[in-house]
Amino acid sequence: MILEIKVPSPGESITEVEISSLLVNNGDFVKKNQVIAEIDSDKATLEICAEASGRLFFKAKKGDTLKVGELLCIIDTSFLKKEENFLKEEKKEENFLKEEKKEEKKEEKKEENLLKKKKKLKNKFNRFFIVKKLTKLRQTISEKLVEVKNKTAMLTTFNEVDMRNILYLKNKYKFSFKEKHGVKLGFMAFFVKSCIRALKNYPDINSMIDDKGKNKICFKYFDINIAVAGPKGLLVPVIRNADTLSFREIEKTIKNFSLKIKNSTISIDEMIGGTFTITNGGIFGSMLSTPIINPPQSAILGMHSIVERPIVKLGKIKVIPIMYLALSYDHRIIDGKEAVGFLFSIKESIENPIKFLIGSKENLNNFF
Repeated sequence: MILEIKVPSPGESITEVEISSLLVNNGDFVKKNQVIAEIDSDKATLEICAEASGRLFFKAKKGDTLKVGELLCIIDTSFLKKEENFLKEEKKEENFLKEEKKEEKKEEKKEENLLKKKKKLKNKFNRFFIVKKLTKLRQTISEKLVEVKNKTAMLTTFNEVDMRNILYLKNKYKFSFKEKHGVKLGFMAFFVKSCIRALKNYPDINSMIDDKGKNKICFKYFDINIAVAGPKGLLVPVIRNADTLSFREIEKTIKNFSLKIKNSTISIDEMIGGTFTITNGGIFGSMLSTPIINPPQSAILGMHSIVERPIVKLGKIKVIPIMYLALSYDHRIIDGKEAVGFLFSIKESIENPIKFLIGSKENLNNFF
């Protein structure tokens, strides 16, 4: 019996995928539910499993782009019944493999000829370049970035934040927080909480323009995207109803997302939607940047590295840990006054976390 395995639908609106890796060889025996390949959609990497035990033969190769529903491979399950049939099938498979190898050699020769054409040797230092195909995920990211630049009136406003109080709380409670909740107390929970407070004060930041460009959609809930770096690029999973979550729940959610992205097990549903995005270039050492809006949202907050700087306070120069913040926003529905006020609200929360995020000093021990 020949079983056909076709490309599954990774999610709504996705029509094609790219084969990112083949985890078994042609002619290999595979077991039911064994992972045989990985496919890249424009949002995530998904695993394909064998639907039955048998010998597997791929009908596509790594790097191919297939439409949803197209044939990926076949599994021959009949050879297990009789030894004679098995031997016959073995010969057929050998012939099949020979043909496959011939085709692969032809493809390799074609690729070699292409590389020869694309390598430009220059002067006595033998300088050259190699052209590589973009992954499906990277193609989609490129398209979205260009779309944002062309279809929005994007501006960026900046501010600096005194991080002393956040660092104090983080250092004081990091061991007890980890012991109590099993997760580290990071900066992101403070910024998520600060953004929610600011979004409530400036609701237009939590809005977007519809596809026709004639209506403003104002969200009354707070789904916060967090940019997380993975092996195949930057992904932005969504913390749903973030305003209802505690510090512990926010940190656990982010940790869970990071593990899933690292292991390529993040789902499409976990990255769909969102009303506002936070990205932290500071983990890579960025001092200052202008983050690009995550469409179709209207604004994004950029965090950066914490650096000690000389700051004048009450007429005296002090060395203070400072973080620069950047808010990129769509000027079509967000005025400069709102953008500046929103960013100042975040600065206010971060510099006075007990007053604006926790409530009182008495709550501290129970809060964390």
